[in-house]
Amino acid sequence: MLVLSRKVGQRLVIDDNITIVINRIAGNRVQIGIEAPDEVHIMRGELDKIRRQFSDSDQATRQEPVPMTVVGEFDSSVEVTPRSVH
Repeated sequence: MLVLSRKVGQRLVIDDNITIVINRIAGNRVQIGIEAPDEVHIMRGELDKIRRQFSDSDQATRQEPVPMTVVGEFDSSVEVTPRSVH
């Protein structure tokens, strides 16, 4: 990790297409501006952590389709009626 000290108005340039500008410093808070191409996704760290948790749980609960050969092995004499969920 690169750690730098910057003053208000100073910039950081990343890979010639991303610029970070220090807008304001007040107490222990720093306000920054980020200039980047539209295809660069920028997200606060705490939101990215939540997004990853949902993504991981979504992948874990995603079910693979059941092959028809397996479906045919179940007892077809059991009647199944759909029900609505409210």
